[in-house]
Amino acid sequence: MSDSTESATPVANTVRYEIDGAVALITLNRPESLNAMDPEMLETMHVVARQAADDAAVRCVVVTGAGRAFSAGGDVKAMASGGGVLRTEERVAALRRQEEMSLLLNEMPKPTIAAINGVVVGAGLSIALACDLRIASDQAKFGTAFGKVGFSGDFGGTWLLQRLVGPAKARELYFLAEMFGPDEALRLGLVTKVVSHESLMDEALALARRLADGPTLAYGRMKENFNFGATNSFADTLSREARNMIASGQTEDHRAAARAFVEKREPKFAGR
Repeated sequence: MSDSTESATPVANTVRYEIDGAVALITLNRPESLNAMDPEMLETMHVVARQAADDAAVRCVVVTGAGRAFSAGGDVKAMASGGGVLRTEERVAALRRQEEMSLLLNEMPKPTIAAINGVVVGAGLSIALACDLRIASDQAKFGTAFGKVGFSGDFGGTWLLQRLVGPAKARELYFLAEMFGPDEALRLGLVTKVVSHESLMDEALALARRLADGPTLAYGRMKENFNFGATNSFADTLSREARNMIASGQTEDHRAAARAFVEKREPKFAGR
């Protein structure tokens, strides 16, 4: 983060959580294993995502990885050691609890950004897809990877990917599990833009600060409209939009922006 960082709290060795003004930065921090997600990292990711979601002072969240990768997905070495003594249903429940990271990024009422700094595959790709926007380094490498290790996929990747690239392309990417670069990710619409590796975090944080200065409550309702509309009818989505539009019009941010429009000046949003 920049010199303006107000606090930097290492929640655990495997995840760093930093606050810079109204922006929260979550960094996956197992660079020696390409940020493969072991149980400690998964649990801590969930904890910090919940912290960011619940903190009213945080108005935008950025997720990235330390070192050469965003995340290589689940820790296959740990998986290869077996499932321990937990019964199948207990393991399902544990994984479902860890998957809340994706749900929080997708549904928290504030913008979320994935700054994809390198390799992003498997569950790591699912988590990046759960963010609202994605910026990729020109050194990023993408892949679903699940098929290569005999897994069907988790963390919402199948739900998210087919809504971004269409069901046929999503199935191709899952079945064949071929790696692809940032230019193809941009062509497919998986990323907002591709930038030089050196400028990635500057670009991601500049975008995050821009969003953090925006109408936070309106952004949250926009996300709700998109998520609702993805699985509901057009008529029901119109009703949800109407409710959220009226609620947005009752905020301090809307009233301040309306005054600024009349006075021909830029609005200043307070997130209220």
